[in-house]
Amino acid sequence: MNRLLFLLASVSLFFSCKSTPELKSGLWRAEVPTVAGVLPFHILIENNQAFAINADEKLPFDTLYFKNDSLHLKMELFDAEIIAKLEGESMNGVFRKKMPNLDNREGAFTAKFGHDFRFENGKASPSLAQKYSVTFNDGESTYEAVGIFEQKENKVKGTFLTTTGDYRYLDGNVVGDSLKLTCFDGNHIYLFTAKISGDSLTGGTFCYSLRDTEKWSGIKNDKATLPDANTLTFLKPGFTTVDFSFPDVTGKMISIKDEQYKNKVSIVQILGSWCPNCMDETRFLADFKKKNPSVEIIGLAFEKSLEPSFVNPKIQRLKTRFGVSYPILIAGKNDKADASDKLPMLNKIISFPTTIIIDKKGTVRQIHTGFSGPGTGQYYNKFVEEFTRFVEKLEKE
Repeated sequence: MNRLLFLLASVSLFFSCKSTPELKSGLWRAEVPTVAGVLPFHILIENNQAFAINADEKLPFDTLYFKNDSLHLKMELFDAEIIAKLEGESMNGVFRKKMPNLDNREGAFTAKFGHDFRFENGKASPSLAQKYSVTFNDGESTYEAVGIFEQKENKVKGTFLTTTGDYRYLDGNVVGDSLKLTCFDGNHIYLFTAKISGDSLTGGTFCYSLRDTEKWSGIKNDKATLPDANTLTFLKPGFTTVDFSFPDVTGKMISIKDEQYKNKVSIVQILGSWCPNCMDETRFLADFKKKNPSVEIIGLAFEKSLEPSFVNPKIQRLKTRFGVSYPILIAGKNDKADASDKLPMLNKIISFPTTIIIDKKGTVRQIHTGFSGPGTGQYYNKFVEEFTRFVEKLEKE
């Protein structure tokens, strides 16, 4: 009996003393396969925390831990995770993401330590223009965009501006006669490729969510623009304001007609916690609220699931991450048609986010579709300046 107890204690001691694999701090170059080719991106390990690195963005993973000799990296807001076995300076495992319909999609994941290039290092020939008029084709319809790029030798960063928002921080290289860009932020898993031919970008492929693709092309155009984002969503004839009542995470019903919002400039943010562009706008609005406490803000969240056990932690995590002091209400499912149904006084919702600005008399004065985030550089700066100036004007009325 004593011998058996001794053996059990020895086994327990062996497993309790089993060391956690050593995760090297620094930059790891990762890859996941897509139907359009390999998609490379970077993960930075720093002070026992992981970050997705895309151009100028350093986006934290929510958790980093080891379990059963595997590394787990999670982005809770975007329902994305990486599980990989660590072997020295290499990782092998799986990337998994919950899609809008709550189905899981996954792909193989590999990473190697110490590589700072996306596709390859070297000098570039030819060179990119800074701005292009771009057309995307999803096989059924087309939509216009503006491509903006910065190039240094063969390294490229930039984004695409569309009427529903931007494609955030893209990072890549000119390789031979081709442009190759990627983004990995937990929700966006993007791979863009195209041939550079004089002033044109031809034969482009845009791959997203590992399996889905669109075609695209572009032509140099220093004056490329998009339709005015303040004209795409508007009130139907006969309406001057919006009206709604939705619960917060505690079940309390909140309405734009509540006493708290009377005689105040109010901003209604239509968002989803799963949406990186909404995350960019939430960061901006949370800071704006701190600087302008007299302005009221209400978030209307449209989520993958309305089950409290699923959605409430998402909303709370979003609020905690960005220091949100304003209420975010559970408005409906993550579907533009549902958002349009919930706000029937609007012609339609075509983008998450969409932002409604209401004056002190309760009249809607502006509806802005999409959000040009910090990855768009001067376009973001212009938006912040114009938004701030407009709200300050309404405050003085």
